[in-house]
Amino acid sequence: MGNPVFAFLLLREHPYGREMLRQILLEGFVPAIVISEDSPIGDEEREKFLKRIEGLPVAPTIDEQLDQLAKEGKEVLHATVPIHNSEQVMPLIEDMSLDLIVFGGTRIIRGEILDFPRDGVINSHPGLLPDCRGSASPAWSVYHDIPIGSTTHFCDNGIDTGEILHRREVPVKRGMTYEDLCYETLVLSGVLMKEALMAYVEGKWPEMRHPQGESPWPTFRNAPQEILEKVDQKLSEQTYAHYVD
Repeated sequence: MGNPVFAFLLLREHPYGREMLRQILLEGFVPAIVISEDSPIGDEEREKFLKRIEGLPVAPTIDEQLDQLAKEGKEVLHATVPIHNSEQVMPLIEDMSLDLIVFGGTRIIRGEILDFPRDGVINSHPGLLPDCRGSASPAWSVYHDIPIGSTTHFCDNGIDTGEILHRREVPVKRGMTYEDLCYETLVLSGVLMKEALMAYVEGKWPEMRHPQGESPWPTFRNAPQEILEKVDQKLSEQTYAHYVD
């Protein structure tokens, strides 16, 4: 099977999407279109995450990566929308014969978009599914002593509930900070998406995909400051339950 024709969606210049695009381009997976959400919420999320991983290496911007592709003779359409919903996105892709849509860090997306590509919509989530669905996965994982990692999965109309393709833990070492864990899950999410696309080309998806099952935990929302303070305390005191050393 050849490389898939796919659209890549992300919040504008968010480091999560930048790293994922970098990873998949390394294996020659070039999107047919990149669709960035340019919104106040997206800007807030981007700046908050950049601050959180300050001092750690960040992938080149989307514009820089697409400029490099153009220099190599690979022009990729880059569109911007105020929100990733069917009304805004479908006119950009409805005439494309897409195999996949890849989410590179977006808000919750439901509806027509999920049913459009032939082989589905896939996302990499910075938490181990089904245990850690929703937002701020590294924080809630530490707080509830859930193993930390990332998961590549299909998207359905639930929140992080679609069938799983890849799931891998991050080895958490003593002395790692919350910022380190956010960065490690970011990078791992990009790696798993790259590996998922490689497996797609090799025709391995039917044997890989499997239902998530139930989670003993609720779907998490953004962690408030008091939760983050408890997370920092547990990591500082090294009382988190899943260290590898």
